[in-house]
Amino acid sequence: MKLQQFEDKGLAQYGYAILSEGTGEVVLIDPARDPQPYYEFAEAHQARIIAVIETHPHADFVSSHLEIHEKTGATIYAHSLVGADYPHHSFDEGAELPMGDIKLKSLHTPGHSPDGISIVLEHEGQDKAVFTGDTLFIGDVGRPDLREKAGSITAKREELARQLYHSTREKLMQLADDVIVYPAHGAGTLCGKSLSEANSSTMGAEKAGNYALQQMSEADFVQLITEDQPFIPKYFGYDVALNKKGAPAYRTSIQEVPWLEKNFRPEAGSLIVDARKEKTFKQGHYEGAINIQNGGKFETWLGSIIAPEERFYLIAESEEALQEVVAKAAKIGYEQLIKGAFVFDGREAPTSSPVFGVEELGKNAEAYTIVDVRNSSETKAQKIFEHALNIPLPELRERAKEVPADKPVIVHCAGGYRSAAGSSILEAALPQTQVLDLSEAITEFRNGAHS
Repeated sequence: MKLQQFEDKGLAQYGYAILSEGTGEVVLIDPARDPQPYYEFAEAHQARIIAVIETHPHADFVSSHLEIHEKTGATIYAHSLVGADYPHHSFDEGAELPMGDIKLKSLHTPGHSPDGISIVLEHEGQDKAVFTGDTLFIGDVGRPDLREKAGSITAKREELARQLYHSTREKLMQLADDVIVYPAHGAGTLCGKSLSEANSSTMGAEKAGNYALQQMSEADFVQLITEDQPFIPKYFGYDVALNKKGAPAYRTSIQEVPWLEKNFRPEAGSLIVDARKEKTFKQGHYEGAINIQNGGKFETWLGSIIAPEERFYLIAESEEALQEVVAKAAKIGYEQLIKGAFVFDGREAPTSSPVFGVEELGKNAEAYTIVDVRNSSETKAQKIFEHALNIPLPELRERAKEVPADKPVIVHCAGGYRSAAGSSILEAALPQTQVLDLSEAITEFRNGAHS
C-alpha cells in the first residue's frame, strides 16, 4: 500500500491518493480542481484510478471528481444526503470499498455538513488511518455554520454543532489511538478557527490535545464551536452548489476565459479586479478597480470580496502572472465569472492613488477617519486605533457608505495586504474624499512606534 497527500497551500487543502500495489488500483479522496497531479501519481505507479470519494460538497474549493470520472471512468462515491447531480454510488454509513488487502469504510460524521462522511482505511485487517474531511482537523473541528443556506440538505448551526458533538464522540473517538488522522484542511483554511500547522496526527494525540474533543457537555460544546468563527466568504455557497453538480473540466474551462489585448479598456462602470502589486497599482490604475494582489491567499480574497453573481475583468502585470491568477480563480470556480483577462502596464492609466506619509497620522490622528478592515475577532483581541471604524474587508463594498466623507480616510489592516484592497474599494465609493492606505506601516503602530 502507498498513500500520498497532495497539498494546495493557497487554500490549505489536502487531497489524497491511496494505491493498492497488489491490484494496481488507486482511490482518490477529495481531489483538488486540477486533476493532473493525481493522473501523474497513477501513471508513475502504473496504476489506474478506480474511484473518487467525496467526503462532502466542499465550500472552499472546487473538486475535480466529475472530470476524473469522465476521463478515467472512476466511480464517484458520496453520501446519499448530498443529492449529487453527477453519476455516483452512495457511500453511506457501513459501506465498504475493497481494494486488494485494503478496505475503505464509510462513517457518517455530520456536523460540518449534514452529508459529511469520514473514511476509515483498513489494511490487512487493521484500522490504520481515517480521512476526516472537514469533520475533524488537527487541533480543531469543522465549523458548523456553512450549510444554513447551501446544499440539498440545510441545517442551522446549532443543530449541526450538536451532530458534530455526537460524530466526534460516538464515531471518530471510538477509533484506536494509533489510527492516523488525515484531514481535508490545514492551518489557514476558513473551514475552522484554530487549526494546527501539522498535516496529520493520530486519534490518540487528538483525544489528548484537541480542545474540541475534551470532556464537556453537549450544550458547552455547541456554545464553544459556534462562537468566534471566522467570516464566511461570499463564494462558499456557490462552491457547495458547484461541487454538488460537478464542475467543468479544469483546463478546458480556463481556456474558455476571454484573453484580451494588452491595456484593454473595459466599458465604464465595469467591475475590475487588479491583481498587480499595491505600489504598482497606486502608480496608475483604472477607476473603480479593486486591488486584490496576487499572493498566497488571492483566491480566498477574490471569493470574499467578489460575489458569485458578479462578472469581472481580471488584470495582471504580465502574461505569466495573468495565467497564474486565472488558475487561482479556477480553484474556486471563478474562472466562469471572468468577462476578460488582460495584461495592464499602467502607462496610460486614467487615475492614481496617493501614497501616505505616516508621520502626520502619528501627530494628528483626529484629522482622519480611520477604517480598520480586519475581522471582528482581530479587533476584539487588539485595538490599534481607539476610535477606528471597524468594517471587515469582506463587508466593505456593501457598507462603504457607512464611512464618513467629511475628512480624509485612512485604511489599515494587520499587515498591509487587506488595506490595499480596502483603500481601493473606498476610493471608488467615496470619489470626493481622499482615501489613504496605511499599508505595511501599520506594523509601526501595532508595535507602538508612534504612540
